[in-house]
Amino acid sequence: MNFRNVCIIAHVDHGKTTLVDFLLKQAGTFAEHQSVDERVMDSMDLERERGITILAKNTSITVGDIKVNIVDTPGHADFGGEVERIMNMVDGAILLVDAAEGPLPQTRFVLQKALAKGHKIALVINKVDRNECRHSNRISEVVDEVLELFMELEATDEQLDFPIIYACGREGWCTNDKDEIEDLVAGNKTADLKPLFELILDDFPAPKIVADQDFQMLISNLAYSDYVGSLAIGKINSGTIQKGQKIVRHGLKNHQEPLQENFTVTKLFTYQGLKQVDVDQLHAGDIGIVAGTDKFEIGDTLAANADIAALERINVEKPTLSMIFSINNSPFSGQDGEAIQSRKLRERLLREVRQNVALRFEETESSDQFRVLARGELQLAILIEQMRREGLEFLVGKPLVLTQQDENGKTLEPYEIAVLDVPEESVGDLSQLFQNRGGVLSKYEANANTQDTSQQRVRLEFTIPTKGLLGTRSKFLSITKGQGLMSSQLDGYKENTKSFLHRSQGALIADRTGDSTEYALLGLEDRGIFFIDPGTKVYEGMIVGQFNKDTDLNINVCREKKLTNFRAANADVLVTLAGTKKMSLEDSIEWIDDDEWIEITPSTIRMRKKILAANMRSVKRK
Repeated sequence: MNFRNVCIIAHVDHGKTTLVDFLLKQAGTFAEHQSVDERVMDSMDLERERGITILAKNTSITVGDIKVNIVDTPGHADFGGEVERIMNMVDGAILLVDAAEGPLPQTRFVLQKALAKGHKIALVINKVDRNECRHSNRISEVVDEVLELFMELEATDEQLDFPIIYACGREGWCTNDKDEIEDLVAGNKTADLKPLFELILDDFPAPKIVADQDFQMLISNLAYSDYVGSLAIGKINSGTIQKGQKIVRHGLKNHQEPLQENFTVTKLFTYQGLKQVDVDQLHAGDIGIVAGTDKFEIGDTLAANADIAALERINVEKPTLSMIFSINNSPFSGQDGEAIQSRKLRERLLREVRQNVALRFEETESSDQFRVLARGELQLAILIEQMRREGLEFLVGKPLVLTQQDENGKTLEPYEIAVLDVPEESVGDLSQLFQNRGGVLSKYEANANTQDTSQQRVRLEFTIPTKGLLGTRSKFLSITKGQGLMSSQLDGYKENTKSFLHRSQGALIADRTGDSTEYALLGLEDRGIFFIDPGTKVYEGMIVGQFNKDTDLNINVCREKKLTNFRAANADVLVTLAGTKKMSLEDSIEWIDDDEWIEITPSTIRMRKKILAANMRSVKRK
C-alpha cells in the first residue's frame, strides 16, 4: 500500500477539526449506522470544553489503494512542542486559513517549522461562505497575505507555487475555482471534498524512506495502554517490523549519555480511521505504534539492530516561563481531594515531562517544591487542570519569566509579538495598557472588510516583554467587551530595564478560620471586590477579595450580627451584596503575586498568602 502523511496547520478556531470530521465521513471511515460526535478529533474533555486542540492526534483515511495518515496539530503557540515533534512524521502540510482573518501568528509559527523541514504546502481558505468575504475582495487579499508570509519565511520557489482550495468546512465542500463559491453557497451547485482528496493524492509526495536498510523509526509521540503499557508512535523510516521481533532502543541515560536497550516487540498497531488496529507487521512510510518496553522517550530511535545509527533527536524551542508546584500545606488540606506527598507530586510531574518535550522539570532547594518550565500560561493551566481532574490537591505559585545571560554578562528576557484583532473604539485603551507594560506598537492595520462601519475592526501588533504580557488577558477582554482576539509568538531575547507593578491593588485577607457571613461581607463591601460568597469556609491567610488600595488588608469576614430580645422600631430593610467576582484558574494565575499561592483541589480554587499568620507578614506590598 502507498502512503501519504499529512498534517493540518491552522490558527485557533479556523475550522481545522471540523474539516477533519468531514474528511473522515466522506472517506467512508464510519459505517452508515454509526453515530459520530462532532469534532471527533478533540477527544479530551478539556479540548471540547475550550474549543481548542491541545494534543497532536493521528487518524487515517483510505482512498483507493493509498492510505492517508492525517495528524491534527494544535493551533495555540503554547502547545508548539506538539507541533515541532510531529513535523518529523509528515511529508506535507495543509495550511488552513480563515477567509476573513487571514494568517495569524500561530499560523506563522507552525508554517515556519513545516517550511524549514522542506514540506510541500497546500493552501485551503476556509469559511469562504461568510458574507463579508464574498462581497469584497478579501479572499484574494488573504491569498496575497499568505504569499507574503511564505516569502518572509524564505520558502523555496517550489513551496511558493502552492495549490489553493476554497472550502466551507462546516458544510463539507470545497472547490478549486473561486468563481463557483457563489453558486455553492446559494445551493445552485453541490460539491464535496473530492478536490481536497485529489490534491492530497496527486500533489503531496510519498514518504521519504531509506532503501536497503532494516527497520528504523524515530519516536515522535507517546501513548499508554492499560493492557500493554507504554506505546511509541512515529513514522517508519526504513524496513519492516514484525510482532515478536527483537529490536534496539537508542536512548539517553540521565538525558545525557547514549544508551542502547534491547527488547522484544509485544504489540504493533496502525491507524484505521480513529482506531488503533492490531497488526502483525508495519512497513516503511507508515505511521505506526510499537509496544514492548516502558522506557520509551520522545526522541529515541528504534532500530532492527545496534549497527543502525540513531536519528537526530527532536529539538524544541526553550521554555519562557517557570512555575513552582508544591504540596498542599493549607489548613483545609485533604478535605476535598488527595493531599499528595512530595514523592507522588514529583512522579506525576516527571510523567508529564516525559510525554511533553516542551515542558521541563527542575528540583528546587525545598524538597516539597518543584519547578516546571513551560511555553506559556495556557500550557501550565492545562497541566494544572488535568492534575486537578485526577483528584489531586497541590499549590502553585506565580509564573516567572526565564532570563538568559549574553556574552557580555547582560540579562536578557523573552519578548513576544502580540497581535490584537479588536473593535476600533478599544484601540486607545489597549495602546495605553500595552505601552505601560513595555510594549511598542509596530503595526496598525484597519480592516475595512466589514459592511457595518460601526463594527470596524483594527489589527494591532505590539513587541512586548513576556513579563508585560502576563496578566493582560482579563484586562484585554474587559476593554474589548469580549470581542477582541489576542495571540502571541516568541520574538527572541532582548535587554529590558523597564519595571512595573504586576497589579496595582492589594488583597483582602481573612484573619481567622470560619464561615463567611453576608452580614460581615455587607459591612466590608466598600473596601473592594470579593471573590467569595456568603457561607464559604475560610482560613487565616486566605485571600477573599481585591482591596481598593495598593496595600493588603486583613479583615474579619466571619462576623455575625448580635441578636437581642429587643424588637427594632423599624424592620430591617433587605440588603444584599452587589455581587462577587468568580476567579477561574486562568484569572487566578494572572492575579497572584510573588508572596501568594493558588490552592488547587478537585472542586475548589483558592488563593492564599504563603505566610498565613497575619502577625507574621506585612500588609505593605513590594
